[in-house]
Amino acid sequence: MNTVTIKLKEVPELYLECESVTPDKFAGKSLEEIAALPCSEGKCNYTLGEWFEISGASGATAAETKIEVYGPGTSKCKYFGAWMTAGEVVVNGTADMFTGAWMEGGKLHVKGDVRSFSGLQMKGGEMLVEGRAWNYLGAAYRGDWRGMQGGLIRIKGDAGSDIATFMNGGTIIIEGNADIHIGTHAEGGTIIIKGKAHRRVGGQMVKGEIYVFHGCDVMMPGFKKIEEREIEVDGEKHMFNVFIGDLGERHPKSKGQVVYGHIYTLKE
Repeated sequence: MNTVTIKLKEVPELYLECESVTPDKFAGKSLEEIAALPCSEGKCNYTLGEWFEISGASGATAAETKIEVYGPGTSKCKYFGAWMTAGEVVVNGTADMFTGAWMEGGKLHVKGDVRSFSGLQMKGGEMLVEGRAWNYLGAAYRGDWRGMQGGLIRIKGDAGSDIATFMNGGTIIIEGNADIHIGTHAEGGTIIIKGKAHRRVGGQMVKGEIYVFHGCDVMMPGFKKIEEREIEVDGEKHMFNVFIGDLGERHPKSKGQVVYGHIYTLKE
């Protein structure tokens, strides 16, 4: 795999929109062609070469291309890895909104935090975040009913609110705690929170699984405990309390059985 290294020359005054920073856009291009790719700050249009020092070489295809991003100021750059289908992007710092949004494949590694709307409507690939995630991780775009549909997101720290709204598929693993409104309107997929969640987990959920290892401050009234079960989660077996819901919603049937969403909490 060939590597292209890009380093910000200075911190943007506003926020730099970097949709071009994906292996799909870099693949098969010379450094001069990569430098000519577009980016923007506010209403002003620029090229990547005006903002980044660019070195290395791209691969012939996206799958053969890796991008290393360095600061200062990566936290003021949006859309790193958005729409990528293959290859690898490593952000050596924090990344701003829409990081990995609409991602379909490849690997995205952020060594700091990711801001709101990261992994938005993600369809495939893997995203690893060493810090924390802000709000609307793996959620639907505003006004849309399709959230995350596939792939894997792993957050090593905490996460904010409205995680996985309208989730249809894929897996989100949060190794810390999460705030309110987790998996609202979920119709599939798996959410694993290894810490605790605040409240309003699984509201209007129809299908899918939410694991909250250390429970919720307040369980939604539409969920009912049905059993205790040993389950392997992220490579480890635990005994869980099993809840079904949201019982206030209409639920489909499969093979004559009603399909519910599930919330699991560790049995103390």
